[in-house]
Amino acid sequence: MFQDFSPAAERNKAPILAALEPLLESAREVLEIGAGSGQHACHFAAALPWLRWQASEHPAGVVALAVNLAGAHIPLPAPLALDVRLKTWPVTAVDAVYAANVVHCMPWPAVEALFAGVARVLRAGGPLLLYGPFNRDGRFTSEGNLRLDAWARGLDPDFGLRDLAELEALAARVGLALCENLALPANNQLLVWRHASTQKTGR
Repeated sequence: MFQDFSPAAERNKAPILAALEPLLESAREVLEIGAGSGQHACHFAAALPWLRWQASEHPAGVVALAVNLAGAHIPLPAPLALDVRLKTWPVTAVDAVYAANVVHCMPWPAVEALFAGVARVLRAGGPLLLYGPFNRDGRFTSEGNLRLDAWARGLDPDFGLRDLAELEALAARVGLALCENLALPANNQLLVWRHASTQKTGR
């Protein structure tokens, strides 16, 4: 059904969904950044029918994503072409933003642009839900994450796993604060960020 099928996305979709559901109870529109094959978009949209799940992908990959979503026969809006580095995004306001395994596959200036863009479009009280592997205090949390970092840097020397403290500092500069850090299988985490003015922070 899916072109560029991701076994990892298939494995992790159930535990991610279990973590997402209570966080999205009051949301109505979610923007997914870097939807890739669309497997998460299809699974989550089917399981959370009260949401309008808006998938997006870099312009270079949005056509392939559109083909996948159309073939899934799940009512989803057409995916958006989104380059996070642009000052104007194709959405102006959403209740939540979700991104899985994206920040280690983009250079740091793009990570900065992603957080700045999310801060612009995320409605007050809404979460930025960032899933993936992250370093702590400059250290890898598993051998698997070390290998993943090497793989990412092999694609581009500016890619690689991001350190949680660096992300917190970056987020603070655009007014976002880490509110929850949920442990998920295979040394992954779901980081929940909200506008600092609306939430108390904690780990």
